[in-house]
Amino acid sequence: MRTLPLLTLLILSGFSVGALAANQIVNQKGRVFSMPNVTIKKGDSLTFLNDDNVPHNILSTSAGNEFNLGSQLPGTATDVTFKASGDVQVLCAIHPRMKMLVNVTD
Repeated sequence: MRTLPLLTLLILSGFSVGALAANQIVNQKGRVFSMPNVTIKKGDSLTFLNDDNVPHNILSTSAGNEFNLGSQLPGTATDVTFKASGDVQVLCAIHPRMKMLVNVTD
């Protein structure tokens, strides 16, 4: 009887770990991204975390992976899922030197 709850817990834990494994955090501090380049698989997510003391507006206009996070205040984190393979240019609309390249693979 105790086996079923334990098995259920193990299965759910495995799914949670698997879901988290595909997500990476990109910090924004000192008006730069923590990773200038990153490679992820199609369908994976990046979490953009503003560790800076100023707002940022992270966006991409790359075909198939367009997004605009709007004004992201310090301490705010937002997940972005990349749906199409290819190179994705990510930048901050407020701070032009903030740029990164996301390579999305199949």
